[in-house]
Amino acid sequence: MIKVLKIDAGDRPQVIWMNSSLRSLQKAVGGTIQALYPWEDEVAVICDDEGKLKGYPLNRVLADEENTIYDILCGTFLIVGLTEEGFGSLPDKLIGKFVTKFYEPEFFVRTKDGHMFMMKGDDDIVVVY
Repeated sequence: MIKVLKIDAGDRPQVIWMNSSLRSLQKAVGGTIQALYPWEDEVAVICDDEGKLKGYPLNRVLADEENTIYDILCGTFLIVGLTEEGFGSLPDKLIGKFVTKFYEPEFFVRTKDGHMFMMKGDDDIVVVY
């Protein structure tokens, strides 16, 4: 069993314990998995690699060091730790970091003219594109 952070669209992160088997990871995200490594931390983001194609709800943005948004995670995703053998438990200090980072759900609105806005918390509204 490994301790991971599970983040559903529209919800705050949850710390859960789960089996690290491929089948368990796939079940948690709803399909075939894709591992992303968007940060320097020893973590991976596990998501359904066809989440966008399947029309899963937009969940959270990924942004670079300058806060430029480069992708949107769709559907449920997990943040897991990395070990020499593969995916492992997320260390407590990183759980705190990523709970803080993803604490406020993000909501997305597309206008008639095709622009997309992301709303987070009470006051943050960001133009995605």
